[in-house]
Amino acid sequence: MIAREWKCLCPLRHLEGFLTHLERTGIREAQATPGYLGHQVLERLGETCSARRAGNVEIGLVTYWKTWEAIRAFAGDEPERAVLYPGDERYEIIPDKHVLHYEVLEHALKK
Repeated sequence: MIAREWKCLCPLRHLEGFLTHLERTGIREAQATPGYLGHQVLERLGETCSARRAGNVEIGLVTYWKTWEAIRAFAGDEPERAVLYPGDERYEIIPDKHVLHYEVLEHALKK
């Protein structure tokens, strides 16, 4: 299993709208791609977070994939380049333009 991690900064005033937009664009497209295994949406917490002090929140999206071929079907021929969507600019996000990939060596969630 391969984890694909993307991040952005989002102004706090746009957080709820952006999360809805993310669900309707990137998450929905990933879910429709063969080889997609799941995802997590993360928010960086804490008053010590410099982004939060600046009025932003850091959002992370981690998607999980069976193979590199599945990732390329979603992301194209340059899988390390972020997939961005029309309408992102409405939420004034500052997106990472590159993503990181990790081979998942172990996965466990407490039930």
